[in-house]
Amino acid sequence: MELRDLEVLVVGLGRSGVAAAELCLAHGARVTVNDSRSADALREPLAVLDGRAQLSLGGHPEARFTAAQLIVLSPGVPPLPALDAARAAGVPIIGEIELAARFVEAPIVAITGTNGKSTTTTLVGAMLDESGLPTFVGGNLGTPLADAVRLGHPAVGVGGRVVLELSSFQLETVAEFRAHVAALLNLSEDHLDRYPDYEAYRAAKARIFERQREIDFAVVNGRDDQAMCRALAARSHAQKLSFAGARGDDEDAPGAFFAHDPQSGTALVLRLPQEEIDERYEASAMRIAGQHNRENALAALLIARVAGATPDACARVLSQFRGLPHRMQRVAAIGDVLFYNDSKATNVGSVVGSIGGFERPVVLIAGGKHKGGDYGPLRDIVAEVCTHVVLIGAAADLIAEALDGSAELHRAPTLEEAVRQAHQLARPGDAVVLSPACSSYDMFSNYEERGARFVEAVRALAVELGESQPS
Repeated sequence: MELRDLEVLVVGLGRSGVAAAELCLAHGARVTVNDSRSADALREPLAVLDGRAQLSLGGHPEARFTAAQLIVLSPGVPPLPALDAARAAGVPIIGEIELAARFVEAPIVAITGTNGKSTTTTLVGAMLDESGLPTFVGGNLGTPLADAVRLGHPAVGVGGRVVLELSSFQLETVAEFRAHVAALLNLSEDHLDRYPDYEAYRAAKARIFERQREIDFAVVNGRDDQAMCRALAARSHAQKLSFAGARGDDEDAPGAFFAHDPQSGTALVLRLPQEEIDERYEASAMRIAGQHNRENALAALLIARVAGATPDACARVLSQFRGLPHRMQRVAAIGDVLFYNDSKATNVGSVVGSIGGFERPVVLIAGGKHKGGDYGPLRDIVAEVCTHVVLIGAAADLIAEALDGSAELHRAPTLEEAVRQAHQLARPGDAVVLSPACSSYDMFSNYEERGARFVEAVRALAVELGESQPS
């Protein structure tokens, strides 16, 4: 992609916006950065750019947008009248992923879905890296792809592998982007504070399959309740592979599934294209708990193997991986009560996956900023596994209405008070789980801060009671 002397407007100065601006500057573009915030609020990103870009701050002037020859839009930027004017004027609008991918020569592995993206992406990256392949892992998770391209990461060249977690926001602005392996892990209602309806959200996710070819792979969830994933992949030219579905009429179809044996337990089984012998990975070797994590691991195995990982490397990673922070992270034991930080569970589907089939009775801490979804699907799983629910944040009333009668409901004004209440309500053998089903923005800057505050509160309580050391 030729950027030299091009007038580029980068909209949004989050991490991906700064990375996009730096990449454009490195290729000789004339860059203007635009953000609704003031220079005072943007000190850190502006320090990184160090005067190399022109500034357009405090608003979104239409003239700046229509005068650009290319607009690079950060994923967090909402719809804007100035963007509509630029489109009408014929200005191309792409995102940082689209921009950076045009400089990538390596096969791209792209992973999206409502839940499980980060765990699956991390597992796939580790499996490819353990196989000896130069591997970059990033996108919505960690480092922006534009940084890897600008800094010459070995994975972006021929022979490497680029593994990307992609959000629906990032997929909105792809155009020529092509994934050699594109995975849609699952779908449930999310981000309805951004999209007009669930259909629009699904349509954004489906863009991951655009421009795939016959030599590529589309990996989708095979469960009966995830039929929409398969429907969205149907138009892809890639070979379709499913995971987690029941074995159907075609027993020899490639894919990945669970096999249950009363003697040896559950195994994760792969049936790969052009391979006659199934691969078997014992679930008992995994260090991460929960049925949702078994499904993430099953998807990761299938994705990694068709992307070039070796079976031995996959088995080693599966037996060593301990999970990610804020995703069912065990943080402490106080007496015989375990505490888990699942702050990343920002939607209902994620909470259902996290606490479904939990080994202990659960005291759930939930709530935060409402994202527009329906809390009704929580009701059955709460009734099944939760003894109490402690509600926090702006969505507490909505969640309470949906859960009325399913468990004993309580309110707390702060997360710290919720931890204290949950500990008092828990009995020996219970688990206290922060799994909010909401975004964090009513009380915290992001889910990481919320999770960190939960961990601090739990560990402070453990020290105060003198009953336990953090685990």
